[in-house]
Amino acid sequence: MPEDSSSIDYVMEKASGPHFSGLRLDGLLSSPSKSSISSPSHFRSAVPPFSLISDPAAPNQPFTTVCDMIIQQLHDHRIVLVNQDSFYRGLTSEELARVQEYNFDHPDAFDTEQLLHCVNTLKSGQPYQVPIYDFKTHQRKADAFRQVNACDVIILEGILVFHDSRVRDLMNMKIFVDTDADVRLARRIRRDTVERGRDVDSVLEQYAKFVKPAFDDFVLPSKKYADVIIPRGGDNHVAVDLIVQHIHTKLGQHDLCKIYPNVFVIESTFQIRGMHTLIREKDISKHDFVFYSDRLIRLVVEHGLGHLPFTEKQVVTPTGAVYSGVDFCKKLCGVSVIRSGESMENALRACCKGIKIGKILIHRVGDNGMQLIYEKLPSDISERHVLLMDPVLGTGNSASQAIELLIQKGVPESHIIFLNLISAPEGIHCVCKRFPSLKIVTSEIDLCINEEYRVIPGLGEFGDRYFGTDD
Repeated sequence: MPEDSSSIDYVMEKASGPHFSGLRLDGLLSSPSKSSISSPSHFRSAVPPFSLISDPAAPNQPFTTVCDMIIQQLHDHRIVLVNQDSFYRGLTSEELARVQEYNFDHPDAFDTEQLLHCVNTLKSGQPYQVPIYDFKTHQRKADAFRQVNACDVIILEGILVFHDSRVRDLMNMKIFVDTDADVRLARRIRRDTVERGRDVDSVLEQYAKFVKPAFDDFVLPSKKYADVIIPRGGDNHVAVDLIVQHIHTKLGQHDLCKIYPNVFVIESTFQIRGMHTLIREKDISKHDFVFYSDRLIRLVVEHGLGHLPFTEKQVVTPTGAVYSGVDFCKKLCGVSVIRSGESMENALRACCKGIKIGKILIHRVGDNGMQLIYEKLPSDISERHVLLMDPVLGTGNSASQAIELLIQKGVPESHIIFLNLISAPEGIHCVCKRFPSLKIVTSEIDLCINEEYRVIPGLGEFGDRYFGTDD
């Protein structure tokens, strides 16, 4: 009995015949790069807010369930989707004549150079006109495009975006969505029949001839490049929630925290902003200045203590139950930079009973000339974690000399946590470039240093205002 030509098995078997792969029929195939991906996403910190303007004639932009869930959960105007499918090359007349034999799942089917140009343009803060590809005519629309403006997060999605190492290098987070093969096939049938006007037989034939081999050759091997692998795709709500939370955290960070992972700004609240507003006001009373400064200092100190190493400890509660907690770091001391840093000592003592506190006095001659006047430090400071205290990080020169002294005394750079209320970008650059292993904990990062080496907007001479010697 002859085989039913409409059966799935017949179509799949028939599709195993010869075919051509790549972009051109003239043999000038560009050599493949290295690897690729199923449904990856790419998160890249960019610049100001974006707006997404789709051409009215454009088809719905395709994106995976995972991308859709991430975008919906973020509810953020600073995110944009760039789909690799937009960068398909238009087919030549010769290729169109043999379109059933053309491999759209081969890396050469994409204009990777233009994709790179698009992402680099968006990263530089410039808008980009993303082409619109018509999957029915296999050509780009000549009179339409999708205007994409620069934004904070770019999600780059497509089956082969991990193939080219140049594209991979642009990514801050690489996500591989690992979906069951039957689910992938079912989705492809639904998409190609509904959105691209194809019949089921042609979809199955293309799957057996091109899609499945391309997945085995290019997509699956690229899994090794992923930072995160999401099994079950959009059904894995836990994984999606973790990714969304990670993006939220990155969006909430100051730009300098993205450059220097050792810089930590305590999370801003209306309480913290309100206290900063009060202590920055030039006409505030000394009593109120000290009161609200002390509150902010306490928050900074406690946040800094959270970066110290802890050990696991179990205790028995009054109910007879066992509580699994942590034990504080035992070897700890504070060092204040005289004299503003002394304003932070009470908060440290209130948090750490009986803590040893050393002193460093540095005399500033101009901006760059520094002179160590006095130092008194615990004799065993090299064995301790050190909380270095100075309310204002300005140019970073005084701080650098104080840190250098601690290192000369044998304190490992990674054992130093620098606490301050406000930091200038110039000071952060100065300290972090010279001492990349220490941590800086601050409550706000200000705009800049002016020509008089004062932090702007700043809060004036903190020591004089705190100790009442500014009259």
